[in-house]
Amino acid sequence: MLDFAIFAVTFVIILIGAVLYLYPSSRSASGVPGLNPTEEKDGNLQDIVNKGSLHEFLVGLHDEFGSVASFWFGGRPVVSLGAVDQLRQHINPNWTTDSFETMLKSLLGYQSGSGVGMTESMIRKKVYEGAINKTLENNFPLLLQLVEELVDKWASYPKSQHTPLCAHLLGLAMKAVTQLAMGSRFGDDAEIIQFRKNHEAIWSEIGKGYLDGSLEKSSSRKAHYESGKKAAEQRLKVLTLFLIVQCQLIMWFYGMVFTLAGCVITANLCIWAVHFLSVSEAVQERLYHELVEVLGEEPVTLEKIPQLRYCQQVLNETVRTAKLTPMAARLQEVEGKVDQHVIPKETLVIYALGVVLQDADTWSLPYRFNPDRFADESVMKSFSLLGFSGSQACPELRFAYTVAAVLLSTLVRRLRLHRVEGQVVEARYELVTTPKDDTWITVSKRN
Repeated sequence: MLDFAIFAVTFVIILIGAVLYLYPSSRSASGVPGLNPTEEKDGNLQDIVNKGSLHEFLVGLHDEFGSVASFWFGGRPVVSLGAVDQLRQHINPNWTTDSFETMLKSLLGYQSGSGVGMTESMIRKKVYEGAINKTLENNFPLLLQLVEELVDKWASYPKSQHTPLCAHLLGLAMKAVTQLAMGSRFGDDAEIIQFRKNHEAIWSEIGKGYLDGSLEKSSSRKAHYESGKKAAEQRLKVLTLFLIVQCQLIMWFYGMVFTLAGCVITANLCIWAVHFLSVSEAVQERLYHELVEVLGEEPVTLEKIPQLRYCQQVLNETVRTAKLTPMAARLQEVEGKVDQHVIPKETLVIYALGVVLQDADTWSLPYRFNPDRFADESVMKSFSLLGFSGSQACPELRFAYTVAAVLLSTLVRRLRLHRVEGQVVEARYELVTTPKDDTWITVSKRN
């Protein structure tokens, strides 16, 4: 099962910390070409900080050293894979292991899950996935209502008014996650506001704060983070999110992943999809015609979503073009090999997904937004291998795809989306890629 890809990208930096803590240092990079440490204590950490993000650092690393490259995180060598063929070699023999629990518990400071066997871990994961799927089935009318409320709001704007995508779609994502998973209590604006504060306190430090060590150096930031995490934990415990009585598994900590990663992944998939449609009139019109042909004037349903094939292609291409989750990570549990390179046991292996998603050897015209590329079966196989599609996609990404499909099916049939002239949209590459600043569009009503 390859759903580790999205889980791993959400917590890659925390996994690095866990590896450094749990395993002894090794000074051997096993002959993999790459950078020497610039500092004995921090390795190439300052190089990563200077580049602005781990993704941008990995782009430069693979440009210089090829598809298999190494660098140093502290006193440990790290191997990064930046092409589909090399990822396939590494994934195939390693798919049975699951780094999710290590990453999650490292992030939240919970006890080690080393005593949990593979069978129990798989049961927990299946129960977790089933809980999310059931939540969508039981609460789909509520999701449709939330989307329609937002589209009604946008439809009331004059054509000249700028609509802030980041603010509005993060709000939609948070309402969807909290109300679908935690009930009508989160229909109260005060609860949503408090949830957003706690979420921002935690998420703002995941990635940068852990990556450059600045969180540990600031007592005020650390206290803010711990306060937000504690409040979120208490709320989840009170509401018993994902308390699975049938299996006697108390899995509220899985709910932490859903509320943290689910909100950010859902919001940014929607943000980038609407943005790309606003600058791609031909794609927007083709999507409109598919929606009318499949749905007519009726609301979208869960059963109809799989029939919206071009909509699925639009969302796939959104994930690829935006590099929605630009990296993943896995601990090498046994000695392995990629090409001629031996990867020792307990080496941290990074999947440079952002590099792979715009590799010209895999994608024709990789910087162009072109949903038609996903009509090719071989392209879909590469995309699925990376964990972004089909049964390999994690529950949070599947949830995000559903919300985005409902949003686009409602929005595009009612409104035309227009770019704001002169706007330059730049990406911020953290664990999930987001616009650096709020992104704006204008809308006009269809006939």
